[in-house]
Amino acid sequence: MSEKPISVKNPAELIRYIEENGIQYVDLNFTDMRGKWQHTAQHVVTVDEDLIDEGIMFDGSSISGWKVINESDMILKPDLAKVTTDPFASQPTIKIFCDVIEPSDGKPYNRCPRSVAKAAEKYMRSAGFGDAVYFGPEAEFFVFDDVRISIDQNRVMYAIDSEEAPYNGGREYDEGNLGHRPKVKGGYFPEAPVDSLSDIRAEMLSVMAVMGVPVEKHHHEVAPSQCELGIKFAGMVESADNIQLYKHVVHNVAEAYGKTATFLPKPVYGDNGSGMHCHQSIWKGGKPLFAGDQYAGLSETALFYIGGIIKHARALNAFTNPSTNSYKRLVPGFEAPVLLAYSARNRSASCRIPYGSSPKTKRVEVRFPDPTANPYLGFAAMLMAGLDGIENKIHPGAAMDKNLYELPEDELAKVPTVCGSLREAMECLRVDHEFLCKGDVFTKDLIAAYIDLKMEEIELFETMPHPIEYYMYYSS
Repeated sequence: MSEKPISVKNPAELIRYIEENGIQYVDLNFTDMRGKWQHTAQHVVTVDEDLIDEGIMFDGSSISGWKVINESDMILKPDLAKVTTDPFASQPTIKIFCDVIEPSDGKPYNRCPRSVAKAAEKYMRSAGFGDAVYFGPEAEFFVFDDVRISIDQNRVMYAIDSEEAPYNGGREYDEGNLGHRPKVKGGYFPEAPVDSLSDIRAEMLSVMAVMGVPVEKHHHEVAPSQCELGIKFAGMVESADNIQLYKHVVHNVAEAYGKTATFLPKPVYGDNGSGMHCHQSIWKGGKPLFAGDQYAGLSETALFYIGGIIKHARALNAFTNPSTNSYKRLVPGFEAPVLLAYSARNRSASCRIPYGSSPKTKRVEVRFPDPTANPYLGFAAMLMAGLDGIENKIHPGAAMDKNLYELPEDELAKVPTVCGSLREAMECLRVDHEFLCKGDVFTKDLIAAYIDLKMEEIELFETMPHPIEYYMYYSS
């Protein structure tokens, strides 16, 4: 199989690639409402130009938050703009990103996340806001050696273990404890042997490149066992596709090394959590619309975009921070981007303006999202909020260049914050979602179904006794 990313323009070229490379299976991938990648594999004897043109039928009622059983038939339509090899398959396999089509009318299914993201880009262009929108996500994750989870009536527990973690400083290993490991919040950029994960990160990045993701770098993050891989910015839908490949590679390379990776925003108590900062910019006619003569070299358009993000941030949290665990990272008083302000100088603001010497580099970095977000829905929601800010000229006010974590209480009370829980985020989405529905990008049907899906998680979380409650209250 080729070690280079696949580039095909039509079904005939794909069939030729399959024949020339001895491909045995074609994996058709799509994303559910929670953001999880799903797949079904077709043996090559079934794959012809008609299948690629028309797609295949599947049972949409078996996907959480989608169809009811009496109208379950859906179509998976391959997108030849996104075809990649599968380096983890034992048999020669290629993977094709698919959109979900409603068979009754042949239109994109309104609850298909990838179709929503495509609709958001189309709306931006048709409404004249710009020709292209670029996203540069920075997803962080943890790598552990062992994870145990138990949810029973008589026991609720998890246990994690990492040889690199400081809690193993006094542990006896058969081969000896070598003692080199990061301290709490001491994992940013140490050299080996303190950084024990460099090889696994390099393997992840190399595999991503083979699968067609444009890669840049890798490094250890602040917490022990925490990592980040750098990928290049891309168009919004392509960038969401790349995040799905990013997660797929991280999970599978970790498993190949006998380890396990997680994108939980807050898997370790008392140390840094994992975010997914999202760099964003809009271009038109080959020119960057976010460059100008305003604050930090931004344009008024960019400031309005930031204004839209800040205005709708609490509704955005429903998509950008969609897990109950998200709000164990977004806690006021800690180093988390909970304050809805913007700044060029400090990372304590939820919207940061990265330094750039060229107009082409002018962008906004939205810092509150985390990697449990469905990238298609999260990116599309942020774009729609920003476009609403541009359309309605929502100025974000003055920038906050102070250290927001050290503001006096009276000043701090005046700065709005992101939501404090997933329930709060869902309530904000119920009230504030009209901006998402412009151009029929998000439908009210999707939003209602999404809220119902998330309320199931909230109810499970809120009704399950927690070990810390036994610790605090058992002897009351």
